[in-house]
Amino acid sequence: EEKKDDGDGSDEEEEDEDDVAARTTPIRGPVPSEPGRWGSCVRLVDPAEGCRTLDCVEMNRNEAALCCASVRFHSRGGESLLAVGTVTGMTMNPLRHKESHVVLYRVVSGERLQLLHRTKVDDGSSGGGPVLALVHFQGRLLVGIGKSLRLYEMGKRQLLKKCELRGLPTMVKTLQAAGDRAFVGDMMQSMQFVRYDATANRLVLVARDRSARPITCQELLDVNTVAVGDKFGNVTTLRLPRGADTGAVDVSGTRALWDSSREDATPKLETLCTYHVGEVVTSLTRASLVAGGAESLIYVTVTGRIGALVPFTSREDVEFYTSLESHVRSEVPRPTGRDPQSYRSFYCPVKHVIDGDLCEAYGGLPYEARERIADQMERSTGEVMKKLEDTKNQLM
Repeated sequence: EEKKDDGDGSDEEEEDEDDVAARTTPIRGPVPSEPGRWGSCVRLVDPAEGCRTLDCVEMNRNEAALCCASVRFHSRGGESLLAVGTVTGMTMNPLRHKESHVVLYRVVSGERLQLLHRTKVDDGSSGGGPVLALVHFQGRLLVGIGKSLRLYEMGKRQLLKKCELRGLPTMVKTLQAAGDRAFVGDMMQSMQFVRYDATANRLVLVARDRSARPITCQELLDVNTVAVGDKFGNVTTLRLPRGADTGAVDVSGTRALWDSSREDATPKLETLCTYHVGEVVTSLTRASLVAGGAESLIYVTVTGRIGALVPFTSREDVEFYTSLESHVRSEVPRPTGRDPQSYRSFYCPVKHVIDGDLCEAYGGLPYEARERIADQMERSTGEVMKKLEDTKNQLM
């Protein structure tokens, strides 16, 4: 019995030691242990089976994968390849790094990643920058490297640089392409539209935004229009003016050098719509949430909120919601005493966007207020509520 008691005591001591070790063992989280230390991987998942992991490739020591894109090179027969932009030894403050790479993978049988080659695009001392954006562009790969934009063709051992556009205001953050145009969003100076001149094999700046916006995401609406989200919580729609790109490509070759390099000679983008969401917009996409429904602009914020901007297709809808918004604005309670329109115009005046949250507050107003608003709009309360429900059903 005494031996048995001794044995139980030793087991308890071992359990206590295990508990102490578990509590004292540092568990590395997503934050690097020290500046310049990174851990990253490329994971291939199957969304049809609950995002089951098919393959996982670990990056090298202190290497972080910052962006990726699917690219189809004409020289490889149009096969879909995975391009990954990586940076090694990056520190955030001050922002510096040792080197940047573009890594190409081949998806074998849809289940495994096969490394093709690695291309060093910046060694950290040439004044380039990290690779933050990649996009497929006319059978080639367009890469945003710091303040420059490069077009690469696939080679046997590495990517081959074809042309480059330098001198962008700040680091390239987002990239999209359509036809011979590239839509470039940088970290501080908003959007630049770039066109590729195939005859001269060069990238030409077509137009830029007149207002500075720290771009976080963008979504292409058509070949001339793009929607952007910034760090200040604004969603803005920008459009290229008609005929602005006609003078971008100099066919005759007689354009003066000082004319093409002047700041005021570059056309400016037109601001179509502006709306203050109130939170940092992290993603934008154009999609339809119902089968056969019209497309809407869906946005996601940093706190996980999901919202949508629904385009109006008739003048009647515009007039109805404009009138409803103006009437509800004077009736809705204000806990903070602030005007809703001034909030939606926090950084720049709201333009061509109806506050849907404010219009939806019509259903929560007292009966007398609802009747008063309906009478002023020359409609019944039921018609106003039905119009609101129809607009919701078009979206969801």
